Amino acid sequence: MKSEALLTILATSDVHGHVYPYFYGTDENAEHGLGKLAALIKREKEQSEISILIDNGDLIQGTPLTYYYSRYLKNQKNPMIQILNKLEYDAAVIGNHEFNYGKNTLARAVSESNFPWLSANILFNSTKETYFGLPYKIKTFANGLKTAVIGVTTQYIPNWEKRQHIEQLSFESAVVSLKRWVSYIQEEEKPDLIIVSYHGGFEKDIKTGELTEEQTGENEAYRICTDVPGIDVLITGHQHRFIEGEQVNGVSIVQPGFNGQALAKVTVKFRKKHNDWLIDEKNSALIYPNGIMPDHEVLQLAGYYESKTQNWLDTVIGEIEGDMVIKDIFEARLKEHPLIEFINKVQMEAAGADISCTALFHEGAPGFKSKVTMREIVSNYIYPNSLCVLRISGKDIKDALERSASYFELNSDGEIIVNPEFSYPKPQHYNYDMWEGIEYKIDVSRPKGSRITELLYKGHPPIMEDGEYHAVMNNYRAAGGGGYYMFKDRPVVKEILTDMTELLAGYFSEKGKVIPTLNCNWEVSAGK
Repeated sequence: MKSEALLTILATSDVHGHVYPYFYGTDENAEHGLGKLAALIKREKEQSEISILIDNGDLIQGTPLTYYYSRYLKNQKNPMIQILNKLEYDAAVIGNHEFNYGKNTLARAVSESNFPWLSANILFNSTKETYFGLPYKIKTFANGLKTAVIGVTTQYIPNWEKRQHIEQLSFESAVVSLKRWVSYIQEEEKPDLIIVSYHGGFEKDIKTGELTEEQTGENEAYRICTDVPGIDVLITGHQHRFIEGEQVNGVSIVQPGFNGQALAKVTVKFRKKHNDWLIDEKNSALIYPNGIMPDHEVLQLAGYYESKTQNWLDTVIGEIEGDMVIKDIFEARLKEHPLIEFINKVQMEAAGADISCTALFHEGAPGFKSKVTMREIVSNYIYPNSLCVLRISGKDIKDALERSASYFELNSDGEIIVNPEFSYPKPQHYNYDMWEGIEYKIDVSRPKGSRITELLYKGHPPIMEDGEYHAVMNNYRAAGGGGYYMFKDRPVVKEILTDMTELLAGYFSEKGKVIPTLNCNWEVSAGK
């Protein structure tokens, strides 16, 4: 038997339902998608001596394809699971977005999988046993090399997800769970290599160890490397970063971006001493599918679903008489845009509330052209959010506006720019909200926390700190997501469980024609 071995660990993460190499909003070609990664995966597995293939979470949500499947084809097999089965994945990890379409869709995806879904830190409230059954998987190769893969998930899910989607579940710190399970696996399984696949990211700078974000527990990868002994390889995700060739405290780390833009590859070289396999060398890298032809077999698996989705996307559902196109995404956050006012008004009408807030969710939001299709709706509103009406205080509104105002800062020339904290380590432009039903002014020249210089309700009465108001917002924000802790645990007056994409489509279907309006109820300035 050979005295050396080379193990290849392949991982995808944050694929978010992307199979095909194009952008749904524009139909332009894109160097992304599981179709392209499949070609890389097959090539790497053929060239590898021994290999493990893992998905690190956020797989089954994120594109019109997965949305259409979950709403209209959910009694058929999940196309994303069919693809992973075909590629013979060894394991997958639960990501936070796996819950977005509800527990039934997730349970069905798990049951259709030919591989285990791992999450050691998602537990039943009542028994504290792992919800998905297996916290880890052992894979032993013909040469006797034994590996363990442990799956963990960001514990911050209750701060984002709809309550009914996570009933009876609790989310333990990944660090706490790993301390327990790594020790157990070392004693009971005695593997030659321990791999942790963590759907979460880094809370500290990889090189310096300095904090890069508030320590909420959302991201614990740095602590996993420093506080949990015995881990050899750490696969990360959630932050949509591209990390390769790095180690923290001797642990090889990797993160392959998002939407299938890269495949993570970690190679581990072993040598045999007596009866033990010893690690000689570890290296992590990212492989990009640029110029690679997508795997035809994988595209065919999703072809029926994609065809149905494309027909749905091209359905014209309404008209815009005026201009609701976004020409400059930054300007649309700096000065009120008709699209934002429109979305807020749809929310207010659906909820029966007279105060509303919403965001521009991504940098590619196009707005609406004259003929509105479902493609444009899902290109602007990319998340399966529903709505909540909360009873909040005037102080809550003021605090929320100050949180939004921190999105801006001034450069050396006194010009307003985006605060880098909303761009790195993960773009979070969706955490800047714009409001309707109140009037307010933001002065970016003032210190953070005191930038709201005017705050009025219905034209003239000032918002009273101890006053009570009903405001409608998406479920993510209502749960305190994005640093809006002032909303967490506030009384829920009403829930509208219909997804916003359906509410927007229904509004167009009912009205037929929409005339954009702009009341300019808020402004952002750089001071005098």
